[in-house]
Amino acid sequence: MKYLFSFLALILCSILQSQELKDFAIPKTYEKILEIKGDLDKDGKDEVVMVFNTDKIINKISEGLERKLYILKNINGKLKIWQENSNLLFDSKEGFYPESNELELTIKNNCLVIFQSYFSNSRHTVTSKNTFRFQNGDFYLIGALVKFDDTCEFNFSSEINFSTGKVIVDDQYSDCDSGYEREVPKNYYKEFTYKIPKLIKMNDYKMGKNEIKIPNSKKSFYY
Repeated sequence: MKYLFSFLALILCSILQSQELKDFAIPKTYEKILEIKGDLDKDGKDEVVMVFNTDKIINKISEGLERKLYILKNINGKLKIWQENSNLLFDSKEGFYPESNELELTIKNNCLVIFQSYFSNSRHTVTSKNTFRFQNGDFYLIGALVKFDDTCEFNFSSEINFSTGKVIVDDQYSDCDSGYEREVPKNYYKEFTYKIPKLIKMNDYKMGKNEIKIPNSKKSFYY
């Protein structure tokens, strides 16, 4: 009887969820650029995650298109929109060499990991990796990594694990054979624990707009 009740409850939950979620249909003017599958809510069933170039230009100079991410549930053979977001991804022509930009999605340990990289100019690379986990009825940011690299002078890396509050800041400097003399700064490395006020929901997260001040330093970590 106990197992029968659990089975019926699961069916009822699935029916209610399918009624609440909207059907997914690819807009004709969108271009799909990525698709992955994996279990994001630990129900033993794979969700589908897709990324599209939309038809909306958000960078008038480069004519970069807005990108939209969809997290879809497969309910009774139909894809339903579970989550959609257009704030997490750089536009289609972000940076100095758009053709060299990187965008990777993976699902690991029931978490969605979004990796992005672009050239901010001819010698600087910006990299971000954000990890989201479904809990308490929504997707929350649980990890953030930001890197800023020069071709030879420096490599800056800042990372936070929101589950533990651990922050690692690692600024490395090196000498360049650039034809001019410069004093190479000292490397900077610091680990500390950050008291998190509350986790950020996926649809509330804005990249680069969140600050963590590094103790005993004038430095800050923006993610």
